[in-house]
Amino acid sequence: MTTRPMTRTGVLLALGFAAGISTPWVASAQAVAPPQRGVSPQADLVRAAGTITEADYLRKVGVIAHDSMGGRDTPSAGLEKTAEWIAAEFRRMGLRDGVGDGSFVQRYPLRSLVVDLDRSALTGGPVRLAYGRDIIPLLGTDVGGEATGGVVVVSGSRDLGRAIQDNASTLRGQHAILVLAASAPGVDQEAFRTALTLRNAGARSVMVTSSAGDADWAAATDRSMEPSVARGWIPAGDAGPFRPILIVRTASLGRLLQNSGIDIVSLQARATEPVRIQVAPRMALTLTQTTREETITAPNVVGIVEGSDPTLRNEYVVFSAHMDHIGIGTPDARGDSIFNGADDDASGTIAVVEIAEAMASLANKPRRSMLFLLVSGEEKGLWGSEYFANNSTVPTDRMVANLNLDMVARNWTDTIVAIGKEHSDLGATLERVNAAHPELRMTAIDDLWPEESFYTRSDHYNFAVKGVPVLFFFNGTHPDYHGRDDEVERIDGEKAARIARLVFYLGAEIGNTDARPRWNPESYARIVNTRR
Repeated sequence: MTTRPMTRTGVLLALGFAAGISTPWVASAQAVAPPQRGVSPQADLVRAAGTITEADYLRKVGVIAHDSMGGRDTPSAGLEKTAEWIAAEFRRMGLRDGVGDGSFVQRYPLRSLVVDLDRSALTGGPVRLAYGRDIIPLLGTDVGGEATGGVVVVSGSRDLGRAIQDNASTLRGQHAILVLAASAPGVDQEAFRTALTLRNAGARSVMVTSSAGDADWAAATDRSMEPSVARGWIPAGDAGPFRPILIVRTASLGRLLQNSGIDIVSLQARATEPVRIQVAPRMALTLTQTTREETITAPNVVGIVEGSDPTLRNEYVVFSAHMDHIGIGTPDARGDSIFNGADDDASGTIAVVEIAEAMASLANKPRRSMLFLLVSGEEKGLWGSEYFANNSTVPTDRMVANLNLDMVARNWTDTIVAIGKEHSDLGATLERVNAAHPELRMTAIDDLWPEESFYTRSDHYNFAVKGVPVLFFFNGTHPDYHGRDDEVERIDGEKAARIARLVFYLGAEIGNTDARPRWNPESYARIVNTRR
């Protein structure tokens, strides 16, 4: 599930990186359960739901949440292997390709960008600080530009909000230099949050001081030169304003400020005191950042089980989950550098794969078609689902519902949150289906965390704003969220299999009902109409 975009930041903060592990992967060899002709539709549904088992679920999660997939970052070799494996599963199950060219994989464009160190610099009067040697980008590496402004120097760490409020006009449009303690090992999360707050308050750029040694600085420079990735369908000039956050070597900064009257050493000493924002008199800096870019692509996987009704088969129930995660970071104390994302979101991905297998095994297919969509780029900002919603391989207005699963294999054993129940009559349909299957021992409840705005933070949202009624199945976060310990052995496969069966029954119900799901008019006006 997506949070606020972070990409390389966490790795740079720690000034280090480790490569992933390469291990062979194999496609599943398990046969699809054969349909039983002549049985009643209800018995057929129960038989098909029974193909979703804990053992099969856990085995498949173990494939894509394995170290060999390298944390499934977008883009990465591990993500490509994950997409290939899912496509092979869909082909084995007998699904129709959902792309229309004989392929199950839809590719969408990305821009790979890297900062050109030779053509980027910070200058003030006769002093020039070079990218790489003196200064490196931390956030904003996907945007080039030039920014000239005065200088404010920020020191201390307490009462930041008050300091910004008292100095709002002083800060706006200026380059802000955030001075950390001389003993600070690097730019930790607190320093990064402070820098982000200063930028959001109007600073043209924020430069955070670093007293790192030569070896650590060199490692950070190498990491900053790794390409960042941006959506390829957003023109470079529309990527946003040039307001980067950078790391500057304290010794290099001394050369820049030597005639300003600013004493860096005394400012470092007040690192635990209230925040102070002071103007560096008669100083102006020009920051120039140039990027190089190339076009690359990332995968979505799309498969379809054709509906049985000659008319309604042209409408679709969409099941979705994101197959990507956050990739590889710095090793922990055990040497583990891979974020395998078993719950986030191998759990939802394999639930969709299991539902697809169950649907494909039905002798009596639902009247509407079932579309199974595994997207990438969710962790970067819902990229894959955004692209699919705007470049769908089937008409969006023929999508009658989107059932999205993101993190469904942790926390309570008997409860799953269904976010969005109040926005359409899908909520009532879910409650009816849930009540009809007490054997699942699963209760779907309303959103417990409306203040977190989870409704806008997973892939269903890109369908909702297109007018497709949605439900988002989510078990909430936990201490391993976006951590290295989100591993297969920590997920509850038995619970997740029951949730997958519930969503299977729900999808079949939606697929067989005469009327399409209907929006709550107030919700439609707020979520859909305002964004069209």
